Amino acid sequence: MEARGLAAATEREQLTITILLLAGAALLVLGAELLVRGATLIAAAAGIRPLIIGLTVVAFGTSAPELAVSLGATFGGEPDIAVGNVVGSNIFNVLFILGLSALIVPLAVQRQVIRFELPIMLGVSILLLVVAYDGIIGRLDGLLLFGGLLAYLFYLARSGGAPVPATAITAATEDSAIRGPGGARRIAIAALLALLGLVLLVAGSRFFVNGAVGLAVLLGVSQTVIGLTIIAAGTSLPELATSVLAGIRGERDIAVGNVVGSNIFNILAILGLCGLLAPDGVGVNPAILRFDIPVMIAVAVATLPVFFTGFRIGRLEGLLFLAFYTAYTAFLVLQATQHDALEAFSGGMLMFVLPLTAIGLALSVLQARRRRER
Repeated sequence: MEARGLAAATEREQLTITILLLAGAALLVLGAELLVRGATLIAAAAGIRPLIIGLTVVAFGTSAPELAVSLGATFGGEPDIAVGNVVGSNIFNVLFILGLSALIVPLAVQRQVIRFELPIMLGVSILLLVVAYDGIIGRLDGLLLFGGLLAYLFYLARSGGAPVPATAITAATEDSAIRGPGGARRIAIAALLALLGLVLLVAGSRFFVNGAVGLAVLLGVSQTVIGLTIIAAGTSLPELATSVLAGIRGERDIAVGNVVGSNIFNILAILGLCGLLAPDGVGVNPAILRFDIPVMIAVAVATLPVFFTGFRIGRLEGLLFLAFYTAYTAFLVLQATQHDALEAFSGGMLMFVLPLTAIGLALSVLQARRRRER
């Protein structure tokens, strides 16, 4: 089916794509919630510490939509969506989710996240560029990435770990209820919830990918662009909800830890599994190698001065993050459609946006120093 544009598409085609995208996103979010809830209760009943539950079950659960979509796209012969989803989600997590969360309420950053998790996030981002440089993530690359995940989990277990999401703490407190009268029945119900969550994730990923592919065809843009934007945003809904709600409830360190941990998991676990399980490896689009992965690395680097100045993300930094994500998305769309405004937009970014960003970051450093001197 050739690209025809939304205007030429029939109402039925537009409605079908809309339903697929909305239904897929809803099933992904609901499936992740049920999986996290069921698995957390089972882990608590087994006597696993709340900290470990938070670092594994809950952290992985919020990234379950990305995992389901990327694996589905890999086995469905859509590698651009599989890789674009992970790279786009990582960019979305930092620029949009942290930006929006900080704009609502300034976010605190734990020293451990700055000293360990943040450098690890930057390191695995660079590692992805290295293993994908030949244009494919093969089994050896997948083994390297997944091995990095196991090493990261071992480090978390030994060091005490990152912030634990509130959902983990809440679910873990139900351990006593599970161990009490009727505990076996509650465990069975929890297992059914987790199983239902997995089923919904698989169905949601199928709907979402099919809808996204159809939208790419109608808009006449590549599946890479759709994976980097619409799919990335849709599969990051659990992280968005977790970070925003954590910030509003005053659990501001959790909002940051959730994003950083999710980005690490996305690269090591999702692309690691895709590389391990795909018979011929996962192809990496040259455009993603040249532009989007370097942008993902640049975003990770850009967080360093923000996080290190005052151990907080203020509203100014949040606004800058949101502005950059808007500019990044606009650039992708203009480039994909070869719009006449692309050259002017690129020139404007170089002449005005980047210098203004440097000034903004410098002001945030000055503000942080003044706060420390008081």
